[in-house]
Amino acid sequence: MTDWPNSGGVGPRPDPTRAMPTPQRGDHHGGHGGYGGYDGRAGYDSGYNTGQVYTAGSGRGTGPGGGGYGGTRPAPDWGRRLKVGSVTLLAVLLVWSVGTYFWADSKLRREIDLSTVIDRPEKGEGTTYLIVGSDSREGMSDEEKKELHTGSAEGKRTDSMILLHDGPQGVTMVSLPRDSWVTIPEFKGSESGRTFPSRGAAKLNASYSMDGATLLVRTVEYNTGLRIDHYAEIGFGGFAEIVDAVGGVEMDIPRDIKDKKSGADFKKGRQTLNGAEALAFVRNRYEAGSDLERTKNQQKFLAALANQTATPSTVLNPFRLYPTMGAGLDTLIVDEEMGLFDLASMFWAMKDVTGGEGVSMNMPIAGAAPQGSLKWDMPKVKQLVEQLKNGEKVTVRGE
Repeated sequence: MTDWPNSGGVGPRPDPTRAMPTPQRGDHHGGHGGYGGYDGRAGYDSGYNTGQVYTAGSGRGTGPGGGGYGGTRPAPDWGRRLKVGSVTLLAVLLVWSVGTYFWADSKLRREIDLSTVIDRPEKGEGTTYLIVGSDSREGMSDEEKKELHTGSAEGKRTDSMILLHDGPQGVTMVSLPRDSWVTIPEFKGSESGRTFPSRGAAKLNASYSMDGATLLVRTVEYNTGLRIDHYAEIGFGGFAEIVDAVGGVEMDIPRDIKDKKSGADFKKGRQTLNGAEALAFVRNRYEAGSDLERTKNQQKFLAALANQTATPSTVLNPFRLYPTMGAGLDTLIVDEEMGLFDLASMFWAMKDVTGGEGVSMNMPIAGAAPQGSLKWDMPKVKQLVEQLKNGEKVTVRGE
């Protein structure tokens, strides 16, 4: 044994030349620490752990890909991604559909209270709509009135009236000439609530002038015995806006037409009509020669409009759907019970007429009546109404 010298009260010291390093706990891969220990002092182990964990995903340490750097990433789960994408798309479509529904529903002008109509007929099979085109110039500027050849008359009158019946045996579209000679029955005033006596025989459009839509419905029901389930009315300006919103409507003009009063000026043949041209076509009366010819043109056009509007290219395309709905719903006046689904059903029913799945006709006429009006063929009218109410195939035909 070697004796260690004692100096200055300090105990024996080891010979530096013979001191051996003590192994330290450190990185097995020669990382931080080595043999230097803590704070560079040999022979000291603090037991300190930095908390670093190395995995194959971090590029260090051992793992399935082997020790060291460059561990293998797991393959993408395409099935899960597709499932998540599909669910997300369906959620977006659902939100868009619900939002569109409430937006459109809020725009409907439910202004007609059919509950004020008295002595109503019993409801039959199917659904019956009364579609009215009025000469209302509401919201139109002087420039628009001039462009559309509407004139500047105050108030509004019926310009066209169509019964549309959607029943078990198909769709039937019946035009009611505005010069039809009918009885205006006893009725309840839409605003006053008072009961007024019958006004006797008069032209059908006179009922609308007297007390608006509710008296028109009452008069049609009284003279036909057919209950009206829903009412829809549109004015000149709204009609033209809808046509422009769908990009025009393609029509086959049967002959050259020129009418200064309506502004109609067409050459024979297939062509696309814009809003102003379409309005001129359906209003053309004097050149057409009769109100019956005019109502046929109106039916053809409305069916063509519905056929072009109720298509996937319009319904599924927001850049066409929103302008079309915005233009139509802002100017369309309906009864208080009519919803968007009822409105959609009405358009699809009109589309069926264009597709050859329905019947298009005028109310059967027996001949002339006072004041240049038209008298209905009542035996045929009664048979027609019975067939509609009973859900039977319509065999009656008008001109």
